[in-house]
Amino acid sequence: MSHRTENTFRQFDQRKANVYAKVRPDYHPSVYDTIINQHTSTGGQLGTLIDVGCGPGLVMHTLAPHFNHAIGLDASEGMIAAARSANLVTGSSESVRFEVGTAEELTRDVSHQVQEASVDLITVANAAHWFDMPKFWESAARVLKPGGSVAMWTSGEIRVHPSVPNAAAIEAAMYRIEEDHLTPYRHAGNELVRNGYVDLSLPWTLTPPVNEFDESTFLRKIWNLKEEFFTGSRELDLDTFEKIMGTGSAVVRWREAHPHDVGTERDVVKMQRREIERSLHEGGVNEGEERVRGAYAPHAQ
Repeated sequence: MSHRTENTFRQFDQRKANVYAKVRPDYHPSVYDTIINQHTSTGGQLGTLIDVGCGPGLVMHTLAPHFNHAIGLDASEGMIAAARSANLVTGSSESVRFEVGTAEELTRDVSHQVQEASVDLITVANAAHWFDMPKFWESAARVLKPGGSVAMWTSGEIRVHPSVPNAAAIEAAMYRIEEDHLTPYRHAGNELVRNGYVDLSLPWTLTPPVNEFDESTFLRKIWNLKEEFFTGSRELDLDTFEKIMGTGSAVVRWREAHPHDVGTERDVVKMQRREIERSLHEGGVNEGEERVRGAYAPHAQ
């Protein structure tokens, strides 16, 4: 799959990044526990963490306290500004450092802070689908210590939980609206997310392979419907649903192309909301009681 540079979030200013940070839910503690446990069980240490594609710094709130040093990298100056405003600290009470940088040039971007072969864990939360993966793996191999780890995860395809009244009709309506309106605004990276990263390039699948990574220690975990992937209730009121869906890159691009429709009944997310409301009412839900439960097919690897 050819690489396409992601420019949607890269162009966010701090205001947009703050909105993104406020709306996006954090990952459930079980996600972070899986990462730390897998890393330490294979010999990984808790010295230095780098979160690549860190956005407004969401992951650092939970993971940075496990480490002595932590750096967040993102290509968006707005996202980095938002992350810095949180004033996060590590387990050694050192400030988390947030810097503008790219996944493909880790050594160049952080060389004044971190030497080669000095990073214990690299994390990538819902961002690897925008990377040039061969360059990323080569760069990651240079900065990781022996025994270091890379952990990356994605939310996968968002589905409607089968317990929701008229769930099949809601899913069909959402899919139809996506296909009719968002298809021109979905990039290859969006498809990688929908497929749960099953086609994401791994070090040993490249030509030539990046041999510094040990395939025998590889773990792919799929969260099932009984497991929480995000914090908080899976039940969402439709106002919250609109806000979360509005942070998706395809929706952001659609809204940039249709500025006069944003927030109106012609807004693509508003269309989805109206279809959800209609289907819920048909399923016996009273007006004012509309809520949805999300079911995910998330992956970590």
